[in-house]
Amino acid sequence: MSSSTSSGTFSKVIKPTLSLAQIFFMSFGFLGIQFGFALQNGNTSRILRSFGANVEELPLFWIVAPLVGMIVQPLIGHYSDKTWNKLGRRKPYFLTGALLSSVALIILPNSGAMTSIIPALWIGAGMVMIMDASFNVAMEPFRALVADNLPDDQRTSGFAVQTFLIGVGAVVGSELPSLLAKWGFSQEAGVTGVADNIRYSFYIGALVFIVAILVTVFKTKEYNPEEYEQYHGKNERTDKGGISEIFKDFGKMPKTMLQLGLVQFFSWFALFSMWVFTTDAVATHVYGLSGNYATSVAYNDAGNKVSSAFGIYNLVAALYALCLPLVAKFLGRKGTHAFSLIAGGLGLISIYFIKDPAMLTYSMIGVGLAWASILAMPYVILSGSIPAGKLGIYMGIFNFFITLPQIINGIFGGWIVKHIYNGQPIYAIVLAGFLLLCAAVSVLFVYDEGSVKK
Repeated sequence: MSSSTSSGTFSKVIKPTLSLAQIFFMSFGFLGIQFGFALQNGNTSRILRSFGANVEELPLFWIVAPLVGMIVQPLIGHYSDKTWNKLGRRKPYFLTGALLSSVALIILPNSGAMTSIIPALWIGAGMVMIMDASFNVAMEPFRALVADNLPDDQRTSGFAVQTFLIGVGAVVGSELPSLLAKWGFSQEAGVTGVADNIRYSFYIGALVFIVAILVTVFKTKEYNPEEYEQYHGKNERTDKGGISEIFKDFGKMPKTMLQLGLVQFFSWFALFSMWVFTTDAVATHVYGLSGNYATSVAYNDAGNKVSSAFGIYNLVAALYALCLPLVAKFLGRKGTHAFSLIAGGLGLISIYFIKDPAMLTYSMIGVGLAWASILAMPYVILSGSIPAGKLGIYMGIFNFFITLPQIINGIFGGWIVKHIYNGQPIYAIVLAGFLLLCAAVSVLFVYDEGSVKK
């Protein structure tokens, strides 16, 4: 059977359909990545606060992560497109990222023990940078691997399974600090400045990260160059051009990618605000804390509640991800993403009206629908518009539309909270909700080439 792509006409063999087990093992490493990512998202702000950061300074510390991601992901995509060795094409990057991420997960909560050399706050910020860069090294090739190995009609299912595993890892990672606290681990800051329940959560996260990546490395086959050309047509990438080729590809990005960029901008500006400010927003607006509360047990209680609430949205995302292919059949891919983003926007806005911390669970249901869709649908829509030989580089370039809004938020978000919101981070969460609604409207105007082809 033959087919053609937008980059030219050639004969190619349709890729074999993979079993559910093969798709599962191919994406299993994402469980480990998201386990670590959930620990970072749910606990980094309170770790940095315990080291002395002010709430309005938090975005500036978080900004390092997307800055590094903006540089790392296109490079990883570029070189993974051209990597062919005994370990595979994408696998070397999974493994390297997992090893570096695990080291950072171990060091971050112990930054306070190194204060005789460098202030703990700066060590912590440096570990956040290394951690996020390493997550990017491990994460981006997974997106390309799904597109490499799956035929077009399985890509929605492939990204849905990937999102399900992301959700499972995130649920356990988000809930772990609270579970360890219930099992007797101390919630009071010790000599390291970080409570034992947080420190041991990060140690467990490092182990889970490595094990999950190894499952994918040993259980998944990657096509060799000859097989890849048979299924995708002649590989368009060459060894010429080097990094300059990245800039050329950036200038030639498909129309669909550019349109999705606006959707991603609104979405990830909102997500960055949620991750950075939710703990302090809940502590002040729901728990009523004020003054110097960052090292108090009550603040840790609020932080545990937020981490558990993040676990709820990840659980919802894991379950909803399995429904995305069915929902997309009825609403279409763009309609599915719009519906999900609206649910997330309303969920974040509802936090403003909460007085009982238990009600956070209901707010996070909507966020979970949005999160599942954000992790899957843009990539499903995008993958149909990218030439096969450029999947890695374009997935990396697409990351610009994830990192740029976070960088802008990091520069201005803290100033806005301090000077416009009068130090009340709850309004940053409300704005995030409205931005998800803007993303929902924007996606309806995206050209979905894959749907048109069908």
